[in-house]
Amino acid sequence: MKTFNLGWLLFVAILLISALPFSQASRSKQHKVKTGVFRSPQIVLGPGSVANKLFSNIDFPRGHIALKSFDAEIIDESGNPVPLYDTYLHHWLVLKFYVRKGLENQDISKLNSSDYISGRNSGICQDGALDQFFGLGSETRRTKTHIPDPYGIEIGSPTKIPSGFVETWGLNVHAIDTRGVEDRMGCTECRCNLYNVTKEENGTPLSPNYDGGLLCCYDGTKCRLKDGFIGIERTLYLQYTVKWVDMNSLIVPVNVYIFDVSDIWKRSRNSTGINSEHNCQVEYQVESCRATGSENDKCIDAESVSLDMPFGGYLVYGVAHQHAGGTGSALYGKDGRSLCSSMPIYGTGEEAGNENGYIVGMSTCYPKPGTKKISKGETLILESNYSSIKQHTGVMGLFYILVAETLA
Repeated sequence: MKTFNLGWLLFVAILLISALPFSQASRSKQHKVKTGVFRSPQIVLGPGSVANKLFSNIDFPRGHIALKSFDAEIIDESGNPVPLYDTYLHHWLVLKFYVRKGLENQDISKLNSSDYISGRNSGICQDGALDQFFGLGSETRRTKTHIPDPYGIEIGSPTKIPSGFVETWGLNVHAIDTRGVEDRMGCTECRCNLYNVTKEENGTPLSPNYDGGLLCCYDGTKCRLKDGFIGIERTLYLQYTVKWVDMNSLIVPVNVYIFDVSDIWKRSRNSTGINSEHNCQVEYQVESCRATGSENDKCIDAESVSLDMPFGGYLVYGVAHQHAGGTGSALYGKDGRSLCSSMPIYGTGEEAGNENGYIVGMSTCYPKPGTKKISKGETLILESNYSSIKQHTGVMGLFYILVAETLA
């Protein structure tokens, strides 16, 4: 009798052990990661010049898939990485559009509004502001964008594409050539006096209190050069690497949310916490602590905003976006519990990815699954800190999070 029991236990153990690798192999096969390396259309820049381009229908993975990461950098015609002190990457954004069939190869900026629909992220800013699925700036080379298994950003679902339309992807690249400029950091902060700009791109006069930001470094503007400097134009590209897996039942979709510390919004009676109630400014200005009379030992400008979460779920990933001068950002939940803190990484050298004085990376959060739950309607607090030893113009205090409605 004892021999039978031992034999039976051995048989069961063999079955369990043999089944485990099979299960893991099956799961691995279902999650086979594919990789594509692409280049944007060419970006031609001369010393001091600015390119802020929206490229339509870019090369992008197709089909019903789950995105796992998106990494990018500026390169030259030979494929060499271009350092930030030569060409400052202000930002790149990846946007989804549904375009009427037959028009997908047209410039989306020239289409009638009835011929395309923004396939924006899950919020929470107003339509047309921070709609992107991925997007970074100078920190792009050393900021992780990987989405851990079994999660992914679902795209290409036939049930979500409006009838008569196709899913396409756009790429916004904002780059500033700072070779030979008079004030390199001033140019990257888009200070209006350095660009000799007094009106917005559409001709609207700038506010007297607007010292710098996106309104002064639009496409085609030029930052002031040192006297006598002469340089050549060169052709650059944004090279981007996308990783994805085929969508299947084992993938848990995540929603993309982007918060803005400069968001001006009011909670309405029937508040949903999304779109029309929000007014994300995208950028703001940090005044010098000396100029404001608030000088202290730390000279830190601390901004914060309370935001209602329109939907619930579990935090999978988080990262902030800041400009030079940033000292870190954090997102808190109800009762002040920490959801994610993201700190800037400053370069200390000359090589691309480690440029001295520039933010070359942001730390990211990958909470243990199920440990960071956000409830529907929960009030979150976003904080963004900058050094205010000197004035900074056109800074940003954004926070990206990925949220899964269910656990794996």
